[in-house]
Amino acid sequence: MRIFQRALAALTLSLAASGTGLAEDLPQPFADSSRLVVVGGALLETVFALGEGGRVVARDSTGLYPPEAASLPDVGYMRALSPEGVLAQNPSALLIAEGSGPPEALAVLEHGSVPAIEVPESFSPAGVIAKVRHVGAALGVSDKAEALIATLEAQMGEAEALTRDIPEAERQKVLFVISAADGRIRAAGSGTAGGSIIGLAGGINPLADTQGYQTLTDEAILAAAPDAVVMMSNGGLGDFSADLAANTALAQSPAIRNGRILKFDGAMLLGFGPRTPEAIHALAAALYPDRVAAK
Repeated sequence: MRIFQRALAALTLSLAASGTGLAEDLPQPFADSSRLVVVGGALLETVFALGEGGRVVARDSTGLYPPEAASLPDVGYMRALSPEGVLAQNPSALLIAEGSGPPEALAVLEHGSVPAIEVPESFSPAGVIAKVRHVGAALGVSDKAEALIATLEAQMGEAEALTRDIPEAERQKVLFVISAADGRIRAAGSGTAGGSIIGLAGGINPLADTQGYQTLTDEAILAAAPDAVVMMSNGGLGDFSADLAANTALAQSPAIRNGRILKFDGAMLLGFGPRTPEAIHALAAALYPDRVAAK
């Protein structure tokens, strides 16, 4: 018997004319979720936001929020899982974010005896709502999920409205840099959490014509000419602000000339979970302080 409920395969995206519609086929509740292992920081946040954190017995290393989760056993990084490490927690159920791996580890877990649900990932407000709804269904608390969704929809609407009326010519070009190892700047293009949060906060991603995270040439950096650079304050790679400023191509940008290197909690900014409204508001306020303060 296949134990993974493939939420990704079951999820049918049906975007309405407004671009916000979402049709979904929800998973069946776990028979027993009293000992839950959660892989994926945003999923962990969602479980706690639903008031069900008491079920969680372990998390992966991306599960950094809420603070009380830090005391839970860590089963390793979500993309480098060890099946033995997960199963050693004696879980009754597994919640696993799409994108976790490696595939061999998931295959071992799939053929084990612990029921698991893989939750789809989408870097959009609709994706946040779908994530909450899937977790609520999996834990048998759909009523709580719908209450949280109503709150999140209102909050996201308010956050996006902060920058909705900014003319295109006045929007900031924002480069989301994920690393700057050895002077090589790697930044977010389309289809990434970094690229998506820029747009939701009213910014323009100068790498929107590229897909995924890209290591940039000097020519690409000069062409991007960002007004602001965003980086994570807790990315696990240390503070590479000095590396950004030392890059000769980036040093010519308005962002570096004006000292606009903006640092944010990476889990909040990139998680696309319950704190996404907070992330949109925080980034919008940093990009357009006067406009946001006047709202």
